[in-house]
Amino acid sequence: MADKTSSSITVGAPRAAVMSVIADFAAYPEWATGVRSAEVIEPGADGRASQVRFVLDDGIIKDSYVLAYQWDTDAAVRWSLARTGSMISEMSGGYQLADEGGGTRVTYELAVGLRVPMLGMLKRKAEKTIIDTALKGLRARAESLPAAGTADPGLASGGGRD
Repeated sequence: MADKTSSSITVGAPRAAVMSVIADFAAYPEWATGVRSAEVIEPGADGRASQVRFVLDDGIIKDSYVLAYQWDTDAAVRWSLARTGSMISEMSGGYQLADEGGGTRVTYELAVGLRVPMLGMLKRKAEKTIIDTALKGLRARAESLPAAGTADPGLASGGGRD
């Protein structure tokens, strides 16, 4: 797999609240741009998803694929492509969460391989756009939950730490 692209953001919500948003796959179409559906097809022993089928339609890429997940409590989650789609041939990534002040520092890492050839520079730019959009959607979703009220209010407005 090619090099991974990553980015971080501070979310004005506790780590457990952020991870609960990440683990709530049924709600992804509400906040994750381009995700039309996300269905847990294999639950894990810990109650979190082991495999999830995604249907993606972001205008440029329309595909269905399955990701396999590995959870590290509320500290991290990693995924890899379990079943390829018609466009997506490789995918791996993860979220790492760390307490920061009254909120959570979230780092998202992603590498995607497509069946259609794409210049490396364009691919990295597309990955960066996907990551930044996902992080902003995750932050908005996590900060809108009731538990987010326990975090530092300065983080909820972005706190200038993106």
